[in-house]
This record gives sequence, C-alpha cells and structure tokens, in this order.
Amino acid sequence: MNATPKRLTADFFRRDTLKVARELLGKTLVRAFNNGELRYYRITETEAYCGQEDLACHASKGRTKRTEIMFHPGGLVYVYLIYGQYWLLNFVTEDKDQASAVLIRGLEGFNGPGRLGRELQLDQTFYGEDLTHSPRLWLEDAPIPKQLQTTPRVGIDYAGDPWTSHPWRFCLINQ
Repeated sequence: MNATPKRLTADFFRRDTLKVARELLGKTLVRAFNNGELRYYRITETEAYCGQEDLACHASKGRTKRTEIMFHPGGLVYVYLIYGQYWLLNFVTEDKDQASAVLIRGLEGFNGPGRLGRELQLDQTFYGEDLTHSPRLWLEDAPIPKQLQTTPRVGIDYAGDPWTSHPWRFCLINQ
C-alpha cells in the first residue's frame, strides 16, 4: 500500500462542478510558503458556481479580464479581490469554455473565504496557477466524508431566484 499522498490531477477538476464541490470536502490543501514552510489544511466548506447561466457566477457577465481563467479547462486557480483586501480562492472546473468554479469557503480552523485567503497569503500572482504542477499550492487526495450537508450559497442575493435557493454550498458535519 502506498502511503504517499496523491496530488489531485486535472481530471479531478474537469468534471461536473457540483460533484467537484462536494468531493473537495475533506481533501487536503497544501500551501508551500516562501520561507519553505509547508502547511496542510482540510477543506471543510465549498460553494459551486456553475457557468454563464448561473447568475451568481462571475462568468454570467461574460468573458472579461477578471473571469478569463474561468473559461480555461479545470485545474487552475481563480483568485479575485473583494473589499480591496481579501483574496478569495476558487478552483476552475469542467472543460474549456464552461466557465465554472468552486469557491473554497472553509478550511479546518479557518472559516470564511476572506480569512482563509489571508491565512494562505494569497495575492494576484495565484491567478491562473496550475494545481497539478504548482510548487506553492496543490491538493492531495483524501477519502470523501460521509457526513455533509448542503445549503443555499451565501451572499448572492443579487442573483435572485432560483440561484439563491440552489443547495450548492457543501459543508462537513462534525468532523
């Protein structure tokens, strides 16, 4: 039996966004910092953003400088700045031109996408980072947790129904 953790491949991300969002729960996010330190984090909360038809998805406004990376094949990092201070971490999913991504909302010990962006020391240089080859940010496989809950996404009132009521937020329960 091989005890070495396995880095997730591009194929993991190039699938249905809702499946990827659910299956990211429990996976290990690894961050290699500039000082050589490696930190390991368990993913505890995600949200799915499903293409241009999803009015809560940034890609619903079309292809822009900000959203360009979302139109690439899955397995890349999409970061963006909110409130002029928080870099939010997303992973591009599905195939080229599907413009879908999963927002990482929580890591064990760090709840809220702004807090985890600070913990990971994210900045604009992570935009477009390839998770399959990056020396500073990647994901390692772990079993899919059996205990999870789904709820509507958070903070997307601007999108209106039905987008505000889709249960596309995934959270670990008591793990």
